[in-house]
Amino acid sequence: MDSLILNCLGTGDGWPCADRSHSAFLYRFPETAFLIDCGESVSRTVKASGWSYDLIECAFLSHLHFDHLGGFFMLMQGFWLEGRRRALTVHMPEDGIAPVKRLLDAGCVFEDLLAFRLRFRALRARRSVVMGGVKVTPCPTTHLDRLRASFGSKYAQRFESFSFLIEGHGLRVAHTADVGAVGDLSPLLSKPVNLLVCELAHFDIEPLAAFLRDKPIGRVLFVHLARGLRQDMKATRKRIRRALGRIPFRIAEDGDRLAVRAGGMDGGC
Repeated sequence: MDSLILNCLGTGDGWPCADRSHSAFLYRFPETAFLIDCGESVSRTVKASGWSYDLIECAFLSHLHFDHLGGFFMLMQGFWLEGRRRALTVHMPEDGIAPVKRLLDAGCVFEDLLAFRLRFRALRARRSVVMGGVKVTPCPTTHLDRLRASFGSKYAQRFESFSFLIEGHGLRVAHTADVGAVGDLSPLLSKPVNLLVCELAHFDIEPLAAFLRDKPIGRVLFVHLARGLRQDMKATRKRIRRALGRIPFRIAEDGDRLAVRAGGMDGGC
């Protein structure tokens, strides 16, 4: 088996889109599998990928915007209806845990109905989660800093947002989720990575590429494309290729299944 199978379940940005679901990615390693983000339609796209619900050991929710969280509730309903039995741990920003539990109860997906143990754990910056020989380390980002500055005095919450560094089976993968500035990527890229899964909704291509060009990156998988970039994909690919230089890249599509190993990744541009 390959070291990692990465299933791109949802590659769209925050805008509703006819041909892309919202952010959701299934990472399958030899001894564990987990989701990063649960955007709308994840319950369907897991099914479409051919994997069993019971395969998933954990879910990591990077922040509480609904394009990263909105599919979680239907996924839980699917787990209930299909009689999932494997325990599930959900790692997410602490501010979301109590509201998510209340909404599950409001939707009558009661813990008493579930045939599996559902646990919630608060993400802590740089506090790693280890499972099946894989270490996932959350790294804080500035994605919600502007909202904190505008609304922090009115709404009592932490405005937390995280990227993730994934290490195991000879691989290092950096998954940005949503970030606020290119500098947010620095902790992810302090050492060589085999793959950078990088959002492209909150950057211009050229400044991002200038930041990445001298970093030790094997390959870049661009996800979460801004809707303006999706209007002319040929031109977008040309801009990225010209700006990024030597680093191989791919623009993800919903349904992509990528085999990642220490020597490279299936597919590219």
